[in-house]
Amino acid sequence: MREVAFIKQNKEKWQKFEKAIFNNQLQDPDALASEYIQIINDLAYAQTFYPKSKIIGYLNQLAAKAFHKIYKTKREDKNRIISFWKTEVPLLTYQYRRFIYIAFAVFSLFTAIGVISAANDGEFVRSILGDEYVNMTLENIEAGDPVAVYKSGSNWGGFIGITFNNLKVGLIAFVLGIFGGFGTLWVLFKNCIMLGSFQYFFYEKNVFWESVRGIWIHGSMEIFAIVIEAAAGLILGASILFPGTYSRMDSFKRGVKAGVKILISTFPFTFSAGFLEGFVTRYSNIMPNFLSVGIILVTLSMISYYYLVYPFVVQKKIHQRLLTSGTLHAA
Repeated sequence: MREVAFIKQNKEKWQKFEKAIFNNQLQDPDALASEYIQIINDLAYAQTFYPKSKIIGYLNQLAAKAFHKIYKTKREDKNRIISFWKTEVPLLTYQYRRFIYIAFAVFSLFTAIGVISAANDGEFVRSILGDEYVNMTLENIEAGDPVAVYKSGSNWGGFIGITFNNLKVGLIAFVLGIFGGFGTLWVLFKNCIMLGSFQYFFYEKNVFWESVRGIWIHGSMEIFAIVIEAAAGLILGASILFPGTYSRMDSFKRGVKAGVKILISTFPFTFSAGFLEGFVTRYSNIMPNFLSVGIILVTLSMISYYYLVYPFVVQKKIHQRLLTSGTLHAA
């Protein structure tokens, strides 16, 4: 059978099964197992006769989702929460990793635009950050504490205010994805321009290192989380613009569900960043370098591992379980 005919013959069945899995419509274990076996048979057939086909990857993912649903142990509510961050989110970020890569590429581009603009226009930073903020920062630089702005207010007041603002930025970045992702890009653009121009401003005043060891104590997780939230917004936008074989409404529902879960997954990092900004960053100017750099590297490593490495670990484990169970053959 030709590959096109094979796909045409089974496409409706696969999509129906995927939708049932997505909407938790298959509550009967026997029915789920029966459907799962059919998917495994189709996967084995595709691996045998169409070894280079993209359909193998699709069926592999579909089989993995079904396998996880069949064999997962019933959990208490508290274990459901653990499973959400331990398995569910990593599988989602693996599935939608392309959007995370795009978000980081766009983040880098927009930040570079901010740097270049500030380097070529002496008034650009003031136009972005405002005269009052720039003048205050200049006074702090002259006083020998470039990031003294983070000392303003109380620890708790700073933590609560900063965290609330960052949560709001992330939520807006996601919700504006409903405009085909362009609203999300606009939020990312504004934040990246501020970041790039602000960092160049410190570079121009010869206090770049002092700014880095202060700002990025909390900024590693804060900025990274915003990029992930932007990726969630892009997922939402793509679900509207590119529904694929789904109806636009079904695609939109899938985009909302996946995007919301990824958005929620950033909240612990956002809270952690707010805590660091409120309680730790204010002491960066009196910290030894090894401590500030250590905090930056640890926080950056944690969030990078969770979103960029751990999803592959989880996916590989599930795939190995499928191979071990004998239900899959190595492609």
